[in-house]
Amino acid sequence: MDKKIPDFPKNNKGILNAWAFFDWANSSYALVITVAIFPVYFLASTDDMLELFGLEVSNSALYAFSITVAYLTISVLAPLLSGIADTTGRRKFFMQFFTWMGGISCIGMFFFTGDVDWSWKIGIAGFIISMIGFAGGIVFYNSYLPIIATPDRFDRLSAHGFALGYYGSVILLVFILAMIQFHEFLGMTHSVAVRVSFLLVGVWWIGFAQITFRAMPKDFRTPFSRESFVKGYRELLLVWKNVRKKASSRGFLMSFFFYSTGVQTVLFLASAFAESELSFGEAELILIVIILQLVAAGGAYLFAKISYFRGNKHSLMLMLFIWTSICVSAYFIEEKYQFYVLASFVGLVMGGIQSLSRSTYSKLMPEKTQDVSSYFSFYEATEKIAIVIGTFSFGFIDQLTGGMRNSVLALAVFFIIGMIFLYFTPFERLRKKNVKAEEFD
Repeated sequence: MDKKIPDFPKNNKGILNAWAFFDWANSSYALVITVAIFPVYFLASTDDMLELFGLEVSNSALYAFSITVAYLTISVLAPLLSGIADTTGRRKFFMQFFTWMGGISCIGMFFFTGDVDWSWKIGIAGFIISMIGFAGGIVFYNSYLPIIATPDRFDRLSAHGFALGYYGSVILLVFILAMIQFHEFLGMTHSVAVRVSFLLVGVWWIGFAQITFRAMPKDFRTPFSRESFVKGYRELLLVWKNVRKKASSRGFLMSFFFYSTGVQTVLFLASAFAESELSFGEAELILIVIILQLVAAGGAYLFAKISYFRGNKHSLMLMLFIWTSICVSAYFIEEKYQFYVLASFVGLVMGGIQSLSRSTYSKLMPEKTQDVSSYFSFYEATEKIAIVIGTFSFGFIDQLTGGMRNSVLALAVFFIIGMIFLYFTPFERLRKKNVKAEEFD
C-alpha cells in the first residue's frame, strides 16, 4: 500500500463503483473527441494539405502527428508527476488537475470554426492539450486499483470500469448524434452542433469525475523537495530493475509495448481511415462507433471470463490474433459493409485488451509495493511511448505513400511481435478465483 495513504478499506462496493465511474466520465472524451467527432470534423473542415512550420503536411498525417505530440509530452511528464505524487502525497490533486485541464481544453475546442485558415490551429492545440489531460488523469486513476481492491477483484473491476465507460459514452454520443442530425430543428448550423458536442464532452467529463473524486482517499500532503522532482525518473529505473528480474513481468511488458503500438493507433485513427479511404459520412461513423462501444462492453466481460477459465495469457493471445487479422483485412476492404463487420471485431477485442492488460499488470506488481503510482507510471509510460511510435509510423507512412492502407497493414507487424513475446512468457494459467500475484511465475 502507498505510504502516503493510510489504511483504506478494500473491496468496498461503493468505493469500487465510484472508482469505476471515472471511466464513465472520461471515456466520453475518448469516444466522442478522439474517435467519432473530431477526426471527421477536422478532416472535413481543413484543406487536404496544410502548412505547418513552412512544411506542407496532409491533414490526416497532421492529425496522427498531433496524437504523437500529446503522448510524447505526457510520456516525459508522467514520471515527474508520479514522483511528486508519491513523495508529497498529491495523487488525487494531479488526477483532478489533469481532468480539469482536459475538460476545459475540450470546451475551448468550441472555437474551432473551420471557416478561417488559422482556426484549425485552435482545434489542434485544444486537441493536444485535452489529450494530455486525458492521458495524465489515467496515470493516477489506474494507480488507485491496488489500493481499493484485492488481486482477486482486479479483472472484474477493471472490466467493470471499461464497461461503464462504454455505456456512458454511448449515451452521450447518441444525444450528440440526435443534436447533429436535427441541428436545423434546434436552430443551429451543422458546424455549431458539432462544436457544441465538444463543449458537452468537457462538461460531462468534469462533472461526472466529481463522483470519483469524492470517494477516493484524501491527499496527505507533505512539502515539495528536490527529491520530489527526480524521484519519478529514479522510480522508473527501479521499477524496470525489479520488473526485469521476473520473466513474467518482463515478457508481459515487452508484449504490451508492441501490441499497444497497434491497438491505440487503430483506435485513434480508425475513423480517419473510414472517412479518407471509404468516404464514410459523419452519421455513418457515429453509428459504427455506437455499435463498436456496445460490443466492446460485452467484450471486456467476455475476455475477463475467458481469463478466469483459461488464464490471462490464453485470453490475451486470442485477442492479439484477432487484432492481427483486423489489420490485414483492413488493407483489402473496399465496401462499407465490410468496414461494419471489421468494426464489430474491433469492438469485441477493444474492451478486452485494455481491461485485461490493466488487470494483468496489477497482478504482476509486488503485492506490498509502496509506490504504486510509480509502477503505474511505468505501465503508462510504456503505453504512451508505444502510441508515439505507432501514430508517428502511421502518419509517416501515410505522408510517404499518400494513403492509409499501407499504414494499417504495417500495424499488423506490431501485433505479431507482441504475440511472439507473449507466447514465450512463462505465465501460469489462473486456476483459482482468488488469484495472487505470485501465481504468474
